[in-house]
Amino acid sequence: MTGPAGTGPGVPDAVRLARARLTRIVEPGWEAAARWLREFGAVETVRRIDAGAADEEAEPLPGVRAERWAGLLARARDAPPPERDLDRAAERGARFVCPGDVEWPGQLDDLGDARPLGLWVRGGPSLRMWALRSVAVVGSRACTDYGVRMGASLGAGLAERGWVVVSGGAYGVDAAAHRGALGATGATVAVLACGIDRIYPRGHTQLIDRVAEQGLVVAELPPGEHPTPSRFILRNRVIAALTRGTVVVEAAYRSGALGTARWAQRLGRHAMGVPGPATSTVSAGVHELLRKEGVLVTDAAEVVELVGEMGELAPARRGPVLARDLLPPAAARVLAALPGRGAAGVAQIARDAGTSADDTIGRLYELRSLGFVERHGDGWQLTRQSVEPVFPEGGVP
Repeated sequence: MTGPAGTGPGVPDAVRLARARLTRIVEPGWEAAARWLREFGAVETVRRIDAGAADEEAEPLPGVRAERWAGLLARARDAPPPERDLDRAAERGARFVCPGDVEWPGQLDDLGDARPLGLWVRGGPSLRMWALRSVAVVGSRACTDYGVRMGASLGAGLAERGWVVVSGGAYGVDAAAHRGALGATGATVAVLACGIDRIYPRGHTQLIDRVAEQGLVVAELPPGEHPTPSRFILRNRVIAALTRGTVVVEAAYRSGALGTARWAQRLGRHAMGVPGPATSTVSAGVHELLRKEGVLVTDAAEVVELVGEMGELAPARRGPVLARDLLPPAAARVLAALPGRGAAGVAQIARDAGTSADDTIGRLYELRSLGFVERHGDGWQLTRQSVEPVFPEGGVP
């Protein structure tokens, strides 16, 4: 049986409808619901919940407290039919992707019983294909200008290297990462903590719409659902599981972005951090991550070196290269013996270089021909060329 457009064959309509209904009744990541699905299947699980909603004397599903069961039944009574949610999603160009669909990203299965029941996906590309080569870039909402610059730089750099940038669509670093990828005409995915049609924060309506046009917007919660603090925390596990690694840019000790990195570590993904000033409280959480299992990165090339294929190495880093660095050792010793200011005689230079006067004279004339020194009477002194860089800071010869 074929599911809705974009989902592909493999999931019966009854199962898709049951899972869609469960996203409105059960909170994301609730492990008891995953056990019910394993034992009874989605259709039977929904049937038993609906039976309890119609008759409170009906036998509850196992492993749930009475008050929790009562809450589930109340939600079931208030929930609209799943067909209505699917239609509402379709009006926004979204679809419901289930485990078993061709588009379902297999790495989400690493979450075990915390795996999403399904995902509401808005946008044209295949989530499964994009997730295969993706990196999460997350960080503080109340970030500094440095955090914005680094988030945007990482987003653009990863996109230019053919990687999908995944983040949470929030203010601060998340938005900077999305905008960086979009600005590089790259691929980006926003994972929301609310319904696919309820953009939060509202100030990011244009940004999320643009992400949906150029990339994908993903949510666990059904259309119309609002975000809560716990839903933001639970959303982070999806970001971590979808991607090959998580980069944290500016995060205080209690930042939710660190939760994404912890999930990444738990799932065997790479957890990376961009360092900030040692005195910055907004980078304190990142520094704690780096003191433990996190890996320090400073740009997209270093991220790709970790998460990419063998041979995708970041360029070698070096300081400025001076022309004097290219001299043979004997000539370099004579050049180093000249004072930084003023002139010196041959005898003094030879003594400081640890060589003979004749050898020193020969080396000085070699250095003169190369423009490193000049003669003033009986003395010799350095020229400007001997201290100027041949290549700029961070350049490669």
